[in-house]
Amino acid sequence: MKNDLGIDPITIRVGGLVRHSVTSLYSHLVTRPTGRAVRLAIERQITEVGTTVISLMDLSEVTVLDFSCADEVVAKLARRYLGPDRPGEAFFVLRGVSTQHRDPLEEVLRRQSLAMVAETGEGRFELLGDVSPAEEGAWGVLESRGRVTVVEAEMIFSQEAVRAGLRGIVERRLAFQQPSSGDYHALSALVRDLT
Repeated sequence: MKNDLGIDPITIRVGGLVRHSVTSLYSHLVTRPTGRAVRLAIERQITEVGTTVISLMDLSEVTVLDFSCADEVVAKLARRYLGPDRPGEAFFVLRGVSTQHRDPLEEVLRRQSLAMVAETGEGRFELLGDVSPAEEGAWGVLESRGRVTVVEAEMIFSQEAVRAGLRGIVERRLAFQQPSSGDYHALSALVRDLT
C-alpha cells in the first residue's frame, strides 16, 4: 500500500527468508550461497511491487551474520540499486541491527564505499558504512526533522559543504527527495509505522 509520497513500504524479515530459502531451522547467514538466495528473494519482492519501494530489512531474527553474507546481501543490494542501470527504485533501511551484526555490516559497507540507514535501537537510527562528515551532518539534520521542504533546505543547508552532503545522501539513497515537490525525507520517517 503506497504512502502519501507514492512509495510502497515493504518489510522483509530476513530470518524468515533464510529459513524459507535454504530450508534451515536456523537463522544463520553464514555462507555466500545462503546470502545469495536471500538477496535474490529480496530482489524478487522488490520487483513484484514494481514501483518505488522502501524496504525495511529486519535482521532481528538473524542470530549469526558473517562477512560474506553481509557482503552478499546488504552490500550487493545497496550497490545494485545505486547506479543508473538499477532494476528499480528501492531504498533500504536495516532494522534489528545488534552488536553481532554491526562489525560485518560496517566492514563490508566501508570497504566498498557504501552506506545504509540502520535502526540500531528502539527509534534510534544511524548511518552505517562509509560517509563523509558533510553527509553525516546533512543526514543528522534531516533525521532530526524527518522532512525538510525545498524552501527550508535553502536556509538550513546554506553552506556549500552541507549542500554537498545533502546531495550526497540523496544520490546514495540514504534520504528520499520527492520528485514532485523536491522536499527531502529521512528514510526513518518513512518506515516508522512499519511493523
